[in-house]
Amino acid sequence: MLRWLLVACLAFAPGFARAVEISVTQWGNSLTGLPYAVALEQRLFQKAGIDVTGVIGSGGGGTTVRNMLASPFPYGEVALAAAMAAQREGLDIIIVNVGSLSMAESSVVTLPDSPIKSIADLVGKKVAITSPRGASDMVLQMALKAKGFDPAGTTRVAAGGYGQGLTMLDHDAVVAASLIQPLSIMRRDRYRTVFEAVDVLPPMVTLVGVTTSEFAKAHPDQIRAIIAGRRAGVKAIYADPPMAEPILTKYFKVPPEVAHEAERNMIAGKMWSEGNFVQVELDRFAEGLKLVGEIDTPPDWGKLLDQRYLPDDLKPHS
Repeated sequence: MLRWLLVACLAFAPGFARAVEISVTQWGNSLTGLPYAVALEQRLFQKAGIDVTGVIGSGGGGTTVRNMLASPFPYGEVALAAAMAAQREGLDIIIVNVGSLSMAESSVVTLPDSPIKSIADLVGKKVAITSPRGASDMVLQMALKAKGFDPAGTTRVAAGGYGQGLTMLDHDAVVAASLIQPLSIMRRDRYRTVFEAVDVLPPMVTLVGVTTSEFAKAHPDQIRAIIAGRRAGVKAIYADPPMAEPILTKYFKVPPEVAHEAERNMIAGKMWSEGNFVQVELDRFAEGLKLVGEIDTPPDWGKLLDQRYLPDDLKPHS
């Protein structure tokens, strides 16, 4: 604790450079992080008033929350489910902005010659997901329910990752597997899409920006600057998609042609939020969490959300 206090005092002392790193789930893997890459590359954080110099990545879930809490600058973009779980555990977590609004990068694929053609064909079969109660599990169950099927009628097999799920599919251990972009684009010569989540599920909050209430109260302008810098990155992507393509290639290590297609798909699916909260989009995700057994009762959003750090035009108006 003493070390953290010393670092924090130095980082925000007058005249200190105040260079910070933030935590972003699935950094370099999931396209949800692209606004941060654009903001870094174009120095949009600096223009907003904070010197963000890098991103700490993680495999997602509670790992990103722990990275954020252990950082001298405790701000991170995490899965909404992870933020809610941390709050239930009694950790000092508040949600200050929305990150992703869509499952647009998610899909379920099968082998080219498979008889599986639609969501209906998955009923009574085995489908690979990454982990129980995770995003891929939620997408599959919500898609089945949206088409009128009982999710319990499909066996969900935890593969541990998207690549492992494809291996199970290759060896006929399952009839289909969950996948995300850009990997699904890079592998489409080997697999056929059964359904894209964006074609089945409505917009919902999936990722959020979090910090601690203690830190936010002590450094409100820094949190506002992070939100403003990321928002500028989102607006830049939507305003000029070609600008962001080489940035996607650089930070996510994908070929230019894949970057082009993946970015356009995410734009079409309205993946990135500027940061504001929409009640129905929060509630849709909560319904998904209840469906997979992550929560039993509706969340108390009033305890989780703190909208004071949003730009004025994104705050709710009475």
